Amino acid sequence: MTTNAKLLSDYRSPDFTIRSVELTVELDPTDTRITSVMKVQRLNQAAQALVLDGEALRLEHVDIDGVVVADDEYSVDDVSLTLPLDQSEAMITIVTRINPTENTSLEGLYMSDGAFCTQCEAEGFRKITFYLDRPDVLATFQTTVIGDETKYPYLLSNGNEVSRSKDGQKLSVTWQDPHPKPCYLFALVAGDFDVLDDSFTTMSGREVALRLFVDKGNLNRADYAMASLKHSMKWDEDVYGLEYDLDIYMIVAVDFFNMGAMENKGLNVFNSKYVLANVETATDHDFNGIEAVIGHEYFHNWTGNRVTCRDWFQLSLKEGLTVFRDQSFSQDMTQSSVNRIDDVAIMRSHQFAEDSGPMAHPIRPKSVVEMNNFYTVTVYNKGAEVIRMMHTLLGKEGFRKGMDLYFARHDGKAVTCDDFVEAMEDANSFDLGRFRQWYEQAGTPTVTATGEYDAANRSYRLELAQSVPPTADEESKQHTHIPLRIGLYGANGEVIDLNTEAPLTDGNVYSLVEPTAELIFTDVDAAPTPALLLDFSAPVKLEFDYSDTQLLTLFKSCDDGFTRWDAGQQLLTRYVFSAMKNSAVLLPADVLQGFVSVANDSAIDAALKSKLLSMPAVSGLVNQMKDVNIHSLLDALDVVRKQLAESLFESVQQLFNSSAQPNFELTSKAMGLRMLKSVALDWIANHSPSIAESLVTTEFENANNMTDTLAALKVANTNSLHCRSELMTSFFNKWKDDGLVMDKWLALQGGWDNDACQTNLAEVEATDVFTLHNPNRARSLISGFSNMNYRRFHAKDGSGYQWLADKIIALNAINPQIAARLVNPLTHWKKFNTDQGELMKQSLTSIWTIDALSKDLKEVIGKSLNG
Repeated sequence: MTTNAKLLSDYRSPDFTIRSVELTVELDPTDTRITSVMKVQRLNQAAQALVLDGEALRLEHVDIDGVVVADDEYSVDDVSLTLPLDQSEAMITIVTRINPTENTSLEGLYMSDGAFCTQCEAEGFRKITFYLDRPDVLATFQTTVIGDETKYPYLLSNGNEVSRSKDGQKLSVTWQDPHPKPCYLFALVAGDFDVLDDSFTTMSGREVALRLFVDKGNLNRADYAMASLKHSMKWDEDVYGLEYDLDIYMIVAVDFFNMGAMENKGLNVFNSKYVLANVETATDHDFNGIEAVIGHEYFHNWTGNRVTCRDWFQLSLKEGLTVFRDQSFSQDMTQSSVNRIDDVAIMRSHQFAEDSGPMAHPIRPKSVVEMNNFYTVTVYNKGAEVIRMMHTLLGKEGFRKGMDLYFARHDGKAVTCDDFVEAMEDANSFDLGRFRQWYEQAGTPTVTATGEYDAANRSYRLELAQSVPPTADEESKQHTHIPLRIGLYGANGEVIDLNTEAPLTDGNVYSLVEPTAELIFTDVDAAPTPALLLDFSAPVKLEFDYSDTQLLTLFKSCDDGFTRWDAGQQLLTRYVFSAMKNSAVLLPADVLQGFVSVANDSAIDAALKSKLLSMPAVSGLVNQMKDVNIHSLLDALDVVRKQLAESLFESVQQLFNSSAQPNFELTSKAMGLRMLKSVALDWIANHSPSIAESLVTTEFENANNMTDTLAALKVANTNSLHCRSELMTSFFNKWKDDGLVMDKWLALQGGWDNDACQTNLAEVEATDVFTLHNPNRARSLISGFSNMNYRRFHAKDGSGYQWLADKIIALNAINPQIAARLVNPLTHWKKFNTDQGELMKQSLTSIWTIDALSKDLKEVIGKSLNG
């Protein structure tokens, strides 16, 4: 589906720009009045008309330099306002009215539980007033917000507060942002909140006021977010020398938000999921997510705000770079290899699927119909991996030099991905010409490797070849620059020194820049086990014919956490696929013993051990297959899981007992122990449900934190233990008035693999806690079912597919952006065998044929059905 597609190749500089804008926003839930006074400057001398973007606006007044523009002198339609303009500069005043209450799309200005809130990225500002709604138009903003102080005592916008006044109940507050910015970074929030105040002293000695706004009664859940913000500010100074540039930094947590958070200059708006947390309501996973997202949005102040995108095709310029920065921050905070494993798991489960599916696109896409569909794991997570590869190639100091040059050249500008790569090249005199292919083409490269040991010469020859399969958007592919971090290991896992004439940079990184290459290592006493992608040094698929013995060597002894985990995953995957062909397949004794030895190895960090003892994700397995028979795959997983559970039973019982902690601590070590205890409990339930029943009930009843509570509930739910119903009801009764906690309950309900699933879903939908109007509630139940409950979603009669289709049709009229994201599981229908694939296609077609299908869904479904 390419109808009305926007193309990167069509980019043109704007005919006009806006140097400054003064906004006056008179708040009313159903009739908000916005007065915009813009200083407009002509850039193209041949242009005679100014075309401003605008949607769902009621135009009340427009004048140019104080002269009212008559009705017959301008034209206005559903998406734009066209004004005659022949002067080089002009002051244009526009008055519009909007209805925030009716704005269920949650783009522009809308209501969130009685508070006013905005979301302007990517193209939401045009729903507030007529404007040049594009990221390469940078203006200084002054915003005056006027509202009823009894209802909205806090009137917030970007920048620093410069004045306030009162007229009866009317409060007026003016904010000034001295830094030119695109309108997508505009923010306005008005409401009544509890406020957490703090401060941060920057490296130059300036004191910055920090304010965190939360719904009334939630102040006891804001401390961790504030601490995370201060950690982020200090980390960015220490690692990149970047200092905050306003007098105040504000975060507002709202319940109705399509994204995780938004980096609006000086006034970040957050989904409350990524702010509110205490030990009673939030899991360790929630705490880690809050720290990462708080860091991500703060780091955007420089990588996104001070230097922004020229156009939306360059989105990875800010998002890929900032995801890499928040991943690095999280790694430094925890000092754990588990963070890297989690990053890779997302790539393999979600991004690799996107690369091989109908929505495949490069990290810098070449075309798009709906800009909201740009916000993908490819742009964000693969984009981060591309930045990480540059960091690997240039080293820590070289990357910092490139960042310094990037800011020196482009501060205050809207630039491209090429500008970033050029800064890295110029700062280090390093050729990244071939590397640029990562920005140009979609697809997951495959590196095929073979190794041969020459005992007579004590040498090991490694042959490498790279290729990229065709994708939905492009058949022919070019080879690229792939950094491979290489290691050789002896039979007992000892590290072998790399003696080779091949050019290896610091960290034993080899640059594969040609289609094929050969490396020869000398002084190797015996046939080694190679590790060719240490720390997942490139987002590629690696094909090497490892023996079970070699994989066990890496799994039990490798010094790289990712490689250990990956070796275990490869071992289990090998036997899952074997069990699909023969359900009587038996895991070899040495493989089973390898997992037992890892479980019993007290030297392994608890968090890492929990990952090493985990089964492969279904989504990752599906990505490795063609013509997927999902039910055969799930049955094969059960075969392998059962055998492993039996062998691990005694060990995991010991791990469960030894991981218990008398007191709750929010440290990396304590989190790791809780994670390991949860994994051990699940293995116990796999092997002996009767033993697990009492353990789960006791854990649930005695837990002093949400992590342990939810872990017990998950085990009961996943294994359909007899206690499940009672525990789920108990959890519901305790937390039914807390939406964020109930999101966890909804996700479990969606993921319940049981014959009663469909009946249960209908009962859950009928409760007061579920609503399609709140993105968090909708995502929790719908994704819990379609992304986690594989057997029931892929029901052989197609009922699971139609359930999702019905929800998407309803969301199309409420929130098209969320609908387009949640429809994704149906779009991969071509990967599945004929019976299931056809049923998925039928449900997708039932959405496609409805009236008034949104642009968001048209693009996604159109590419799936017709691409």
